Amino acid sequence: MQTVAILPVKRFANAKRRLEAALASGARRALAEAMFSDVLTALRRVDAIDEILVVSADPGAQRIAEGYGARALDDAAESGQDQAVLRAAAVAQELGATQVLALPGDCPLIDPAELETLLGKPRTAERFAVVVADRHGTGTNGLLLSPPDAFAPRYGPGSFARHLELAQAAGVPAEVAELGSLALDVDTPDDLAALQERLAAVRGGAAHTRGMLHQLQRTSAPGR
Repeated sequence: MQTVAILPVKRFANAKRRLEAALASGARRALAEAMFSDVLTALRRVDAIDEILVVSADPGAQRIAEGYGARALDDAAESGQDQAVLRAAAVAQELGATQVLALPGDCPLIDPAELETLLGKPRTAERFAVVVADRHGTGTNGLLLSPPDAFAPRYGPGSFARHLELAQAAGVPAEVAELGSLALDVDTPDDLAALQERLAAVRGGAAHTRGMLHQLQRTSAPGR
């Protein structure tokens, strides 16, 4: 086994709190589930990914993960994204992985071809890191580490620059990769509007998210 993808996923009931002004709690939960399903769908189409590890305390997320052939790790302690990725990276090493790719579960536009290109790029160093920024250039929407324990990630505000600093401190060569389909994660009403604009501009992709947003539009339309 070479590459393991890692998806830390919050409980759906607690997800997307910053969308409260735009969506009711049930709609936020449905959106989180739909985006997660689209991410899993995309990852299943990436030949370079040998295994998918989903770390979550949500039984629903675990069932969805297993339905897509991923391995679910129960995150009973709910100790946060950093610890979830660290734990999954350790499991990946036990499975024989030489590298891990940590991704968010709320980037439904992920293009499998872009991930194939990222993972297929020749790299001579045994130790390296690749950091993919969010659309604002401040957060981290993709973190490729070889070996899986190259350094301990630290997510949160400013994580993009921080991960480059952590790589340098650990003596790990780091590169920055731009993946347009991975840049947009959905946390705020502005993110949601950007997602809807992107979906309207292209055909295909993100089927679960498209369907869920279309259903929300229908149920919120006047006269319904």
